[in-house]
Amino acid sequence: MSSNPTPGLARFNAQDDSAARAALREACASETWGNRILARRPYATTDALFAASDAAMAELTAADLAEAMAGHPPIGRPTPGDATSSREQRGMSDADADLKAEMLELNLAYQEKFGHVFLICATGRTGEQMRDAARNRLDNTPEHEREMVRTELGKINRIRLGRLVEDPADPADAAEGARP
Repeated sequence: MSSNPTPGLARFNAQDDSAARAALREACASETWGNRILARRPYATTDALFAASDAAMAELTAADLAEAMAGHPPIGRPTPGDATSSREQRGMSDADADLKAEMLELNLAYQEKFGHVFLICATGRTGEQMRDAARNRLDNTPEHEREMVRTELGKINRIRLGRLVEDPADPADAAEGARP
């Protein structure tokens, strides 16, 4: 990501709180996280936005983390009609039936042990990599796993925030950004 301001970052900075809050809710379901990001606007650079996100993530309580995780579907079962979860979990879309069935079993075992959905930054990972991570993380203590979840959520939030502030709002912005 660039440390330079982008048209999308300027648009995010200029949005009224209600619109910005809705956009942030798409990135992370934690109300506390979103409020902390809003409170620090305007951001001069995407790096400053990412730093604020990281700081807000580090301060989330267990309840805040649970709220954030509630916004994520299980790996291998993206929310129907949700382009974001489908894009992020693309590595499972072409998995064979055996891998999908194994991932379902791992999701259930994980949820039984930790009381929440298995969360991983799935972007760019294969189905096998996600399965292997789920297998390995089942051995974690609840305390260690909570910090793993915090780390993974931070990665997801950075990706989603990057898309929020890098994507132009309309085709005119895209055409303008494509000019030399």
